[in-house]
Amino acid sequence: MKTTLRTMWQALVILMIFSILCGIVYTGTVTGLARLLFQKEADGSILTVRQADGTQRNYGSVLIAQQFSKPEYLIGRPFGTTNLSPSGKKEQELVRQRTAWWHAFDPSNNEPLPSDLVTASGSGVDPNISPAAAEYQVRRIARTREIDESDVRTIIRKHTSGRFLGVFGEPAVNVLEVNLALDGNL
Repeated sequence: MKTTLRTMWQALVILMIFSILCGIVYTGTVTGLARLLFQKEADGSILTVRQADGTQRNYGSVLIAQQFSKPEYLIGRPFGTTNLSPSGKKEQELVRQRTAWWHAFDPSNNEPLPSDLVTASGSGVDPNISPAAAEYQVRRIARTREIDESDVRTIIRKHTSGRFLGVFGEPAVNVLEVNLALDGNL
């Protein structure tokens, strides 16, 4: 009995020590270092724009997708279920529905529909689309805003990131930044 109580007491002390170390000390240190070394990222990479009157306005995170659905805006990847098999019936049905939506949304566009406009990303909230997906939307945006397609392409190029270290990943267009630039807010 005495050994059991002693073992339980030791286990409880160890639990408390590791709870304090892992739950408070470690998380506080990591959070503090992140805030010190990577303040913008630690704060959520919020896109803040100075307005004409000198005030600042927060538009959202450049790391998390914002949902746009008006024809004058660049539209990003679909939100939603992301862990479906690409060959599964449910995913194929979602792709068919999304393809039909795009054809109804912009019936004059006969170009091939880029896959990232009809498939959700791994996170379900990817803020970027491929340059091909952005190009697919250029004519509609220019027509709706009554501006030249070249102006839309210039804005898209300005907000397109290249490959990491010139090798890794794919070029990506940040949808939020493009839409803010189209509105003249960026």
